[in-house]
Parts: sequence; structure tokens; C-alpha cells
Amino acid sequence: MNNKEKEFIEEFKTYLSVERNFSEHTVNAYVSDIVSFILWLNGHDLLEVDFNKLREYLHFIQRFDYKKTTVARKIASIRTFYKFLFRERYIDSNPAVSLSAPKRPKSLPKFLTVEEVEQILNNIKIDTPAGFRNKVILELLWATGMRVSELSNLNFGDLNIEQNEIKVFGKGAKERIVLISERAKNYLTQYIATVRKLLAPGYDIGEITDNSPLFINSTGYRLQNKTIRKAINEVVEKIELPKKVTPHVFRHSFATRLIENGADLRVVQELLGHAGISNTQIYTHISMKHMQEVYDSAHPHS
Repeated sequence: MNNKEKEFIEEFKTYLSVERNFSEHTVNAYVSDIVSFILWLNGHDLLEVDFNKLREYLHFIQRFDYKKTTVARKIASIRTFYKFLFRERYIDSNPAVSLSAPKRPKSLPKFLTVEEVEQILNNIKIDTPAGFRNKVILELLWATGMRVSELSNLNFGDLNIEQNEIKVFGKGAKERIVLISERAKNYLTQYIATVRKLLAPGYDIGEITDNSPLFINSTGYRLQNKTIRKAINEVVEKIELPKKVTPHVFRHSFATRLIENGADLRVVQELLGHAGISNTQIYTHISMKHMQEVYDSAHPHS
């Protein structure tokens, strides 16, 4: 890539992370998609790309037998990139505005039962500062349905522990309030009072201010998403749970549990930070599927 293309990539990366508030994982995926696209252009000016050139690229990536979800993401990356270029007035018109993605296969999100969540939570070793921190993190994921990126970005100024509330900045920097259970609150309070300062021995983590990160690593810096994922994986492997468990599975489990217990769909939408109700409605389908499975296994004449 030439220097100009590298500059575009860096600006696009900043736009995704700062203005769009995308997770680190999504930012890296989008940037990787655009780098691949630029390399495919092979010297063709990306500012001179038209709709036909984009269609040519779509035909090219079809050769690799990508999953529909991967193709859809690559298209979303290009659409977002050219929207960014148009917004910044690097181009006079957006060639990707009519670019459409293939329909994604409909699948229900994976979720854990209450018993499985409790099994995970009860098997986290809390005899070390890092172990206790991880316990608090998973308790909060289960209690709030936060995205892992939202949790790792929490600062002390976002907490209103007395009211069992946490201010969260979701996708697009949209602010919302999530609620925490008494159990999660108790663990969080103990973490703040005694555990956090033990996490980075030998490092000056400074005085706590509103902008101080809530969760830190062993060197005193903000905890990264991959550490949270690793903590979950270790527990799941230990108890030999036959499911792939990610932080987002905790989010799905939280929402499913609320719906199963009769929570209003609009309330769940607000707690999850979904832009539209259609994103939340998927959990009603999960709940019905789960009820059908319980019925089939328990009813004598099913």
C-alpha cells in the first residue's frame, strides 16, 4: 500500500473506534477487510472506485467459499469505509451506497441455563486478586447483559453503586443505564475496597478518579477483552461444559432469562442497548424454543 492508503486506513480505524465506538475485535476485522480490498485493487485508486468495480470485487471473493456471514461483514466493511470517505469529502459520491449483502442465515443465539451459569460462576477460583476480579466480571456480565467491550471500558465515574446502577456507553457511543443485582454489587464493592489495589504489585496505579479504569491487569492498565475471554475459557474447560461459551453468550443468557420470567420486551431492549426492537425479539423465539424442549422432555404424552 502507498502512504496515502495507509493514512486512510489509520483515519478509518480511528473513526471506527472513537466515533462509532466499535469493539476492538470489530475494528480489527473491518480494517483487515479494507486492507485486503486495497491489495486486490493492485494500484487502482480507491478514490476512483465505482459501483462496477465493487461488484467485480464481490465476484472475486465468491471464489473463496466464505460463509455468508463473512461475506456480509466484508460488504459491511466496504460500505462503512466508503461512507467514511464520503463523509470526510475525500470522494464526491459514495459508490457503495447500493451495495447489498447476502441474506444471513437465521439462527438463534446460543445461551446458558441458569444452572450452567451458576456452575461457571461457582468454579472460578477467587483465592488470587486476578481470580476475584474475574469472578466480579462474570457476575456483572450475568447480572447486566453488558457487552464485553462495554464492561472493559468502564470507569469509576460510571458507577452509582448505592443505586445499583452503572452507566454504559454502547455502540455509537449511546449511553444507557444497566442495573446490578445485590450479589454482583457485593462482589464489586469488595473488589473496589480491597482487591483492585492488589492486582498490580510494584506498579503505581495512582489515585482513583472518575476516569480511572474499573478493571485493570497486572501492570495497572485497563483490562483487555481477551483476558476476560481467557478467564471464561479456563473455567469452561475445567468443568467440561459441552458448550462454547463467550462473553456474548452471557449477554444472550441474561436476555433470555428476563424474557422467560415475563420481562417487557421494551425493558429488555433498553437494558441491552438495542437500537431497534427487532434485535430484541429474537429472544422471544429462544424462549419459546426452550419451553418446547422442556415440554417435549417432561410431558408424558409429548
